[in-house]
Amino acid sequence: MEAITGRFYSLLDWIKKQVPHLDYEGQRLAEKIYHYVIILFSVVGLIWGYIIQQFDQTVYIILAGFVLAAILVLAPWPWYRRHPLPWQQSDTPSSSKTKTSGKKGRKK
Repeated sequence: MEAITGRFYSLLDWIKKQVPHLDYEGQRLAEKIYHYVIILFSVVGLIWGYIIQQFDQTVYIILAGFVLAAILVLAPWPWYRRHPLPWQQSDTPSSSKTKTSGKKGRKK
């Protein structure tokens, strides 16, 4: 039992170390893959279900396509992070002095 929990915790540690961000090109690729897989499995499922005259086979094939698409798209795979955005460097204050505009609040 300890071996199973050890492997489970090592898998969780590996998942936590992964970068969960996608870039814009990766999002576009994920959406295309999702659409292609769902459409392909839907067409194949409808044709196969029509040939054997069993609607449940159509549903099973479409569900298998959905599961495959979810595995391919929902995880932040490395091929979705090939085009990172060039971020600007953050401004760091050079001193602790703050500039004031010289105007003070008026009393009413």
